[in-house]
Amino acid sequence: MATAAWHPQEDGLKEICGLLEQYRLPTVDQSRIWQQHQRCSQLPDFNNYLAFILCRAEGDAVNIRQAAGLLLKNNLRNNYQLIQPGHLQYIKAEVLPCLGSSDFGVRSTVGTIVSVVVQHGGFQSWPELYQALVQCLDGNDYNHMEGALGALFKIAEDLPEMLDSEVPGFADRPISIFIPRLLQFFTSEYAVLRKLSLGTVNQFIVLLPSALFINMGQYLQGLFSLANDSSGDVRKLVCAALVQLLEVQPSALQPHMKNIIEYMLQANKDSDKDVALEACEFWSAFCEAHIPPDFLREFLPRLVDILLDNMVYADDDEALQDEDEDENAPDRDQDIKPRFHQSRLMGATDGAEEDEDDDDADIINSWNLRKCSAAGLDILSTVFGDEILPILLPLVQVRLSTTEESAWVQKEAAILALGAVAEGCISGLSPHLAQIVVYLVSFMEDTRPLVRSISCWTLSRYSKWIAEVAQSPEGQLQFDAILKGLLRRILDPHKRVQEAACSAFATLEEEAAEDLAPRLELILQHLMYAFGTYQRRNLRILYDAIGTLADAVGSELNNPKYLEILMPPLISKWKQLLDNDKDLFPLLECFTSIAQAFGPGFTPYAEPVFMRCINLIRIHQVAKADPQNTSVNYDKEFIVCSLDLLSGLAEGLGSSIESLVSRSDLRDLLLQCCADEAPDVRQSALALLGDLVKACAVHLQPRLAEFLNVAAKQLGQDVKENVSVANNACWAIGEVAVKIRSDISPVVLTVISSLGLNKSLLENSAITLGRLGWVCPELVAPHMEHFMQPWCRALGMIRDDFEKEDAFRGLCAMVRSNPGGAVNSFVYMCEAIGSWHEIRSKELSLEIAQVLHGYKQMLSQSKSWEQYFGVLDATLRDKLVNTYGL
Repeated sequence: MATAAWHPQEDGLKEICGLLEQYRLPTVDQSRIWQQHQRCSQLPDFNNYLAFILCRAEGDAVNIRQAAGLLLKNNLRNNYQLIQPGHLQYIKAEVLPCLGSSDFGVRSTVGTIVSVVVQHGGFQSWPELYQALVQCLDGNDYNHMEGALGALFKIAEDLPEMLDSEVPGFADRPISIFIPRLLQFFTSEYAVLRKLSLGTVNQFIVLLPSALFINMGQYLQGLFSLANDSSGDVRKLVCAALVQLLEVQPSALQPHMKNIIEYMLQANKDSDKDVALEACEFWSAFCEAHIPPDFLREFLPRLVDILLDNMVYADDDEALQDEDEDENAPDRDQDIKPRFHQSRLMGATDGAEEDEDDDDADIINSWNLRKCSAAGLDILSTVFGDEILPILLPLVQVRLSTTEESAWVQKEAAILALGAVAEGCISGLSPHLAQIVVYLVSFMEDTRPLVRSISCWTLSRYSKWIAEVAQSPEGQLQFDAILKGLLRRILDPHKRVQEAACSAFATLEEEAAEDLAPRLELILQHLMYAFGTYQRRNLRILYDAIGTLADAVGSELNNPKYLEILMPPLISKWKQLLDNDKDLFPLLECFTSIAQAFGPGFTPYAEPVFMRCINLIRIHQVAKADPQNTSVNYDKEFIVCSLDLLSGLAEGLGSSIESLVSRSDLRDLLLQCCADEAPDVRQSALALLGDLVKACAVHLQPRLAEFLNVAAKQLGQDVKENVSVANNACWAIGEVAVKIRSDISPVVLTVISSLGLNKSLLENSAITLGRLGWVCPELVAPHMEHFMQPWCRALGMIRDDFEKEDAFRGLCAMVRSNPGGAVNSFVYMCEAIGSWHEIRSKELSLEIAQVLHGYKQMLSQSKSWEQYFGVLDATLRDKLVNTYGL
């Protein structure tokens, strides 16, 4: 490639070098430098100057050259299509010879520029690069080899498929040329080259192109030869490669599996903790790859012992550094993790609700060898079950029995291990659990805060068992001991223990539910005492524990005595927090659960809470529409949390909320939220729409048609992207149908065509379709034959409740209106009817009987009753005969 005829102007070069030099100075006026940069960047050949400085400014400091290169890289990444072809040609011609620069910083920066250009233009736009990379790899100059490998690594890291694509004018795909050369570097005398070549090949494991598949044997031999490499970075990459291959191509490893397991056991004890961590990932990958467990069985005694050793806190673990931090130490900003509110999901969820993050063991925030080892033991216990207990329990017993003060970390790891196997080994542990729980309760009183905190977590892992045994008198005593132990730890002076105890208590609340009711006064006294002492981070967890308690005990909480303990401190905090304070989020969530649990008992606090929610929605809608003229920054979470709290109020207060709604502009605000572009705002708004329809429909009627049209739109083409929004829209339309009935008719056909029994919201679609058929059978029944079979299948999957009753009332109404429309679906209809365990409504049961007898009469006239009824399963036939007198 001939260098384009461009030469820098001396003044321009001097100005840009000066700019780059000043930009590095910590005392420089950044705004002035930014303005100067903006002015220079308007020059059409600004990027040429940067390329010239990077590649030719030999006399300038290396960091100025690197700064020019990084700025050039960013400009290429962001504005590649805007750069003139001639200038692009110049840049390519300048940087290519520097791929092997004697300065590491320069050639590394050139590698990133090469990667960006290839991403945008591909190899076909720069054939000289392809040739240069091959020449560098085939040469003997270290700088050239390292520069080429560095560039290839960056390309493979950013866009591996680019190397596995056909290139016009090339005989082979680039990867077919590079893979054999990369594999040769596995035996290089230079650790950096071994690391770069292995790291580059590893980028293709998931993609598994044919070039790698063909060379798999050589690749594996290369990995095995590097297994004991002197470089920790290389050993780490070997472990990473084996873990990825286990996930993507386990069959390639199976012939070597025993040797690989042996190696991973050794690597798990590597003095380099990064290598040990990478190796530890192997055990989870092995279990998830569904490889025959027999491969691993003989190694279990050694593996369990190693995992247990690695579960001990490392000397540099941040938890050890913070161990002595008491409740008076101020929270650091980095201690307070960002929180994300989950919008309300109504009706039957059909799996639409996203799983919450499982952060049970997130006592420290970073992934490390300790946590990875615990996760490995956890998944091993799910595969091997009780089989690992004879290996594990003696090791745990030895560690728990230690009395040496310095060995407390061994005890702590043993307690963690008991928590890790709680689910997988519950059957084998059951005979020992009463004694294990006694130990754990005593360990919650240990002098070491980290032993107390892990004991809380491990106890929470057995919450289901604890709640089950609480049903016996003996179990009640143990339950009380556990509860009081956790409550004491909630008031622990150490913040880490407070956090673990609160989280453990919230888990126990979910399982124990109504068993907590007789103990509510004691629980609330402890929680509200903690409320007066906790700092911001743990206060958020405490809010969750209070909200979970309200969800668990429900209306049992509606007692003036409990109200007096709980509400004054919460309301005081509610008044202290400003409208733009994000600490309002967990408090709003907490109030949502409390309002639902207290029901009418929440009335004394309802108006100020209601008005604050309305105000928060209004403030943030204004901030969104006119950000220049508002005192707060728009944050949709304030709207979402407020909408959800209003839903909780509507659910708790019922028709009593009517007076609050009538004196507010909630209806208009809600309509705006139902049409908001943010899916989570729409989701919560539609949930509130349904709740308000149930509580005070009259106040929505003036704009009901608009609400229904907005809701129907959510059932359109983007359902898959926003399943939860569509779910709530579907549910809300069904609530409107049941409550307001005649006003639903204008949108019935739109809704029917939109629903189509979408697989993502099958149950709610089935319920809403039935409710529409119940209210407007004359509109829905003519279309029965188009949806009857999938609808009946969906009805059969819904659990027995009042919503299912509504849907079957719709089925009966539609069949009465159009009996012929369901004849071809008679078998499906009978199967749906047979899905009932018990119909509580005698009226509905009679309606279903009439439908079945009607079909028997109609089909008997054509002498086809036996033909239709006879194809049913014998058990179902007997059930229908006995239940409905057929």
